[in-house]
Amino acid sequence: MSEIKKHDTPLVDQLKTGPWPSFVDDIYIYAEKYKKQTCFDIMGQLELSYKNKETHWKHGGIVGVFGYGGGVIGRYSDQQEQFPAVWAFHTVRVHQPGGKWYHTSYLKKLCDLWDHRGSGIVNFHGSTGDIILLGTVTEQLEYIFFDLTHQLKQDLGGSGSNLRTPSSCMGKSRCQWSCIDTMAIEYELSMEFQDEIHRPSFPYKFKIKVSGCPIDCVAAIARADLSIIGTWVDDIRIDQEAVRAYVGGELKPGGNSHSDRDWGPFDIKKEVIELCPTQCMYWDENEKKLYINNKECNRCMHCMAVMPEALWPGTDTGATILMGSKAPILEGAQLSSVIVPFMRMEPPYDELKEVTRKAWDFWMEVGKNRERLGELIQRIGLNRFITEVLGLPAVPQHIREPRSNPYVFWKEEEVPGGWTRDAAEFRKRHPA
Repeated sequence: MSEIKKHDTPLVDQLKTGPWPSFVDDIYIYAEKYKKQTCFDIMGQLELSYKNKETHWKHGGIVGVFGYGGGVIGRYSDQQEQFPAVWAFHTVRVHQPGGKWYHTSYLKKLCDLWDHRGSGIVNFHGSTGDIILLGTVTEQLEYIFFDLTHQLKQDLGGSGSNLRTPSSCMGKSRCQWSCIDTMAIEYELSMEFQDEIHRPSFPYKFKIKVSGCPIDCVAAIARADLSIIGTWVDDIRIDQEAVRAYVGGELKPGGNSHSDRDWGPFDIKKEVIELCPTQCMYWDENEKKLYINNKECNRCMHCMAVMPEALWPGTDTGATILMGSKAPILEGAQLSSVIVPFMRMEPPYDELKEVTRKAWDFWMEVGKNRERLGELIQRIGLNRFITEVLGLPAVPQHIREPRSNPYVFWKEEEVPGGWTRDAAEFRKRHPA
């Protein structure tokens, strides 16, 4: 075994001084234990980047496994003489299981694989959800792919201008608020859209995220091109005894019974009623009873988050479908917009797949290079996207704000009888 070369990293070492666990500690502990030159070199190059205030990674170009266009992100160092162990440091994205549930035996096998084939550095998880295996060389990629698919029965995730790996919260496997089976939806969409995940054909990336309820633990509304949010259309379920227990102090708000901090007595008017965005709730002090005008409720679930043992979503459930959110790359950050206010979520989710494919077909035809779906919607207008592209009826939930433009334009086919009939009516009512 060749001698291990270490590097001085005073700037990087500063990251170990904070109150939180540091990746610097983790990498150095692993590097020392297993004598991994790759880990020492990666920290040395990071130190150089901090010193020079610029990256020393150059794009890896086209690198991957046979038959796949995505799943591997190529990285090469521009300091190969100084840090030869990271001359290539490719990243492999592995499709995570639904809800990110793992068996410890799987994790051990995955770590053994990466100790053998790569740097040993892993990230659970990437921002989209994948298992991120950081740092390997081109010659190992096919071996890694074979071991993943044949031994671990795991596939690669998405990268590049394709469908990124669908992601979901744990849903009904653990959460009492989940209105839909998020893991089943994630699995079905992953299996249905295999070609779109593995073979880039879109103008840019496309992310699907599934949240079981409007609390939105996977931040789908802010980070996904297609956001699937569980919701309900009937009344919120209320346990009035539990509500009174919160008001009386027997139950701690927020479900945080292990908190050492004393927040003072619970005030239902201040902490629930007055914070309701639609003011649809009323606490009757005489009756000691909570009333909810469910027709005005917009499903924000703040009341449930404060009093989780007293309030639950209704039982008539489905999902709200939104599209178009993204991070601030080209046109700035934007949240997704409501496309279908309520959709039943029953396998095999054909209605959801149909809406998704219609959006893809139009986006692939008219989308610009590196234009996310949300930017396309912004460019052509939400009304045109919903009614003309998707063929859906316009509903009040699509309105973001009251109209501030006094000019309204109609197409001739949208006016009953056309312009001729309207002109005749005008002349009849207003003779010269």
